[in-house]
Amino acid sequence: MGGHGMKVGVLTSSRADYGIYLPLLKALKSDKDFELVIIAFGTHLSEKHGNTIDQIYNDGFYVDIKVEPPFYGDSPEGIAKAMAKTTMQFAEVWAKDSSYDILFALGDRFEMFSAVSASVPFNIPIAHLHGGETTLGAIDESFRHSITSMSKIHFASTENHQKRIEQIIGTSTDVYNVGALSIDNINEITLLTPLEFKNEFGVELNNPVLLTFHPETVDYQRNEELIIEVLSSIDDIEQQIIVTMPNSDTKGDVIRKRINDFSKSRPNVFLFESLGTKGYFSCLKYCSFVMGNSSSGIIEAASFGKYVLNLGNRQLGRDVGLNVLHCRVDRDKIREEIGRINKLPALVDGNIYGDGKTASRIIAVLKNKIK
Repeated sequence: MGGHGMKVGVLTSSRADYGIYLPLLKALKSDKDFELVIIAFGTHLSEKHGNTIDQIYNDGFYVDIKVEPPFYGDSPEGIAKAMAKTTMQFAEVWAKDSSYDILFALGDRFEMFSAVSASVPFNIPIAHLHGGETTLGAIDESFRHSITSMSKIHFASTENHQKRIEQIIGTSTDVYNVGALSIDNINEITLLTPLEFKNEFGVELNNPVLLTFHPETVDYQRNEELIIEVLSSIDDIEQQIIVTMPNSDTKGDVIRKRINDFSKSRPNVFLFESLGTKGYFSCLKYCSFVMGNSSSGIIEAASFGKYVLNLGNRQLGRDVGLNVLHCRVDRDKIREEIGRINKLPALVDGNIYGDGKTASRIIAVLKNKIK
């Protein structure tokens, strides 16, 4: 890499990864040493998932390249076909322009795997965020480690994850423990008050339970059984429940339908396709606790001093703080743990995933490459 104006591409495929990227995008956009190119695909362009590409524009960014998502359903065959189609689409994208000095890829989604794998014949250097992590209940595990193997620069979220990357690639060269970008977000974003949240989303936050339950894609045949157990465990809770809907994984529609049906006769349950980073973090601030199997419970919740009831296997294997309680997906066990969480002492501040300075560390590494 040489010269000035390093061309940096950022691959974003969902509301979740865009929210994580945000501090890095701001840093890249404001620095004259970088030419930022945003490539949006996946559920960003899906009406079903809230057309979250609009959020990118609303934050003042320009989307340089848009790749329409292929939808073949949420069966294993459908996901495999979507992967193949996305790979072909990105083959065309990289054929038109592969002149990136670095291309950022985050995490472990099948869409991200397809975009990155298509870049390999073009020799585009990949910078991978959140490599080295483990999620035993998701097929994302395979995609994450594969993206790690295809990447040139690695930005890990914890020291343990850094060591795992080094094991996978066989070297410590260009592997950096920088923390999680989403912790930067917490320090930078002005959160909504309960009344402001009501004005924007139509619900005034009243000490809610914050629930997100994604499919377990390794054992996807059990997803309907699992969501039935989860919903049964909160059936008699009168407390306000804010639900963020599942992503587009294998058999995700089964979970989505069950949640929709559950909410219809329960005025205390509110469903949201996308709250955006500010809305979601505002919920984290004012909620009583978090439950489900989202990575946000593992990574961000500790910064808000919130306990997390982590359900099932999807996130098992990731480094977790003292705020995370693991629980099998069983109605009675979940109810027991909810009762226990409500009696636990207040958490002491601290988050193993970082101090809010991750973007500046990444920028420093990139600037060192411009020499």
